[in-house]
Amino acid sequence: MLAEDRKRFESILAFHAAPTLMGLKCGSLPTLASQEYDYDEIAQLFSDGHFGERTSARIIRRCSRRTLVYVYDKRLLEKTLSERSVRNFLIDYGYDIKLNTQQCLDKLCERLSEKDFPHEIGVFLGYPLEDVKGFIANCGQQCKLCGMWKVYGDVERAKQLFECYRQCRTKLCRELAQGRSLQVCVA
Repeated sequence: MLAEDRKRFESILAFHAAPTLMGLKCGSLPTLASQEYDYDEIAQLFSDGHFGERTSARIIRRCSRRTLVYVYDKRLLEKTLSERSVRNFLIDYGYDIKLNTQQCLDKLCERLSEKDFPHEIGVFLGYPLEDVKGFIANCGQQCKLCGMWKVYGDVERAKQLFECYRQCRTKLCRELAQGRSLQVCVA
């Protein structure tokens, strides 16, 4: 990947996945223009540990114009998916309780190819389970607060998280603008 392309890619990651890259959130879902990047090169950056050993990425959906890249903190995602309440919730959407983290991601990718959007994806993005359930039950309507996600549960906690994630994004983007590489910032 050319240095200029890598800088542009790192800027997109910093903006859309800062809390995940900084170990505060289990997953983020940046969208990239399909013709703009070589996804084998992107996969190589993650597999080489370029963005830290705990961070990985996976293309979860690709069409002619856009590609969804799931960027995740392996440990935080594993912790989230091991919670009993999350496992019990995912069973209702066809996830076997015995699936490991990678198998859950496989199932999510399978669900993304179905007609209806799999709103359980909120769990994989680190949204509170109460908010994911509330979104599904209310078809995205009647939320208490709309921010980085729609809040149906603890508004004050969500506000704190929104601010924390915003500060994380600002800090990471500022550091990149000052010439630091994303690899150095997240190490």
